[in-house]
Amino acid sequence: MSLFFNNDDGVHLDRLNAEQMGKRGIFINVKPVANDNGSLQQLEHQPPSFIQFSRNNLGISPASGRESVAKTPLKKNIIFDCLKPIYNFLRAFGVFPLSRSNESSEFQFRIQSPVMIYSLAIFVIFLIYSGYSLVQRITIVQELGGRFEEAVIAYLFIVNLLPIIIVPLMWYESRKVAGILNSMMDFETIYNKTAGKSLHVDLQTKATVISLLLPLLSAGSVVLTHYVTVIKSEETKIEKTFLLQVLPYCYLDTLTYMMGAYWYLACEALSSMAMVLSEDFQKALRHIGPARYVSNYRALWLRLSKMCRDFGTATCYTFTFISLYLFFIITLSIYGLMSQISEGFGVKDIGLAITAACSVCLLFFICDTSHNASHNVRTMFQKKILMVELGWMNSDAQTEINMFLRSTEMNTASINLGGFFDVNRTLFKSLLATMVTYLVVLLQFQISIPEDPAVAVIKRNISVHES
Repeated sequence: MSLFFNNDDGVHLDRLNAEQMGKRGIFINVKPVANDNGSLQQLEHQPPSFIQFSRNNLGISPASGRESVAKTPLKKNIIFDCLKPIYNFLRAFGVFPLSRSNESSEFQFRIQSPVMIYSLAIFVIFLIYSGYSLVQRITIVQELGGRFEEAVIAYLFIVNLLPIIIVPLMWYESRKVAGILNSMMDFETIYNKTAGKSLHVDLQTKATVISLLLPLLSAGSVVLTHYVTVIKSEETKIEKTFLLQVLPYCYLDTLTYMMGAYWYLACEALSSMAMVLSEDFQKALRHIGPARYVSNYRALWLRLSKMCRDFGTATCYTFTFISLYLFFIITLSIYGLMSQISEGFGVKDIGLAITAACSVCLLFFICDTSHNASHNVRTMFQKKILMVELGWMNSDAQTEINMFLRSTEMNTASINLGGFFDVNRTLFKSLLATMVTYLVVLLQFQISIPEDPAVAVIKRNISVHES
């Protein structure tokens, strides 16, 4: 049977939807609350939730939904446990000044909380440290003189201090981040009641490995970059205080890459939730026929798609800055490498190559994981619905399937940074294409500049002497 509407479907859908809204009250903004005996109930003055029905949706157990949940030990906060290692690390860096309520275990952002005072102290310390390093770097640039391509590494060290802006940006967006974390826990609670089992999202091992290895790799790349560009350049004043000079760069680079890890794991969690939900929906359709159960999964999917949209909006300013910062770093590093082609690559160019490669990888993972999350939440779910066999279902169930398909078409699941741009592979391709254009213009401008006569005489004398 076809999944598309005929001429009489519109009137039938309106009638059925009105009846369902009056009977079951399917709302994606309903918040589940646990009462004293551990069961779920709705907030006062709100219509009954879609999760109250007579049996398990999967049709595996003949017991009622409440009895099935009571017999199966459900684990809570599975999604947050997957993000917890990254969350705790960034919280130690002063990025996530969130606290949890003792009564409801919800995330909250309060300016007068102890964790906010700690974050402010960390930020002030590294702000002063970064300001001191910035003054020193500006002095070095002024002493170098010469053309821009000859001092590109010194300019790059100045640009690397910009990620200090991430901390106050995340403070500004902490309320929205807390809302996203609370929405994920609400989704998990409603899924437990709907499917009668715990939500299986196995990302804890990956999160732990990333939170341990990524800071080490980031700090190691910073130390190596500074060693080959500072120590080898015979700048003895910086050589004596090398560890003190490199410390703020280690903090800022680690902060940038761990924010990328947070984005990566959050998108992986959304992808995993979408795949689990689609598999359960496909299994449930083998055992159920009434339309009410299809509408339950439709409401769950609407929550999931809303989380995808809200996730990008929650950190729009932070990741807009990170995307532009990475684009600037990649362009500057590659330009510094290509400008040295005529003179040959040296030891100092290793730092530029490492910086460019790491920045490209981080930007790619940010774009690729969000692209996969949007694809799994919407496109993969649409494929599951289109593969449903409707011949054995009653008319109400068939109409619910059609409504489900229409919902996936009308509700986008793309991760958008506050309306600025969609974060997907197209963004990565566009940024690289723009970067290539800028590099071509800069290199052409460099070639068109006549060489200093004094420098040309010195180079000619050196070549004659060597010959």
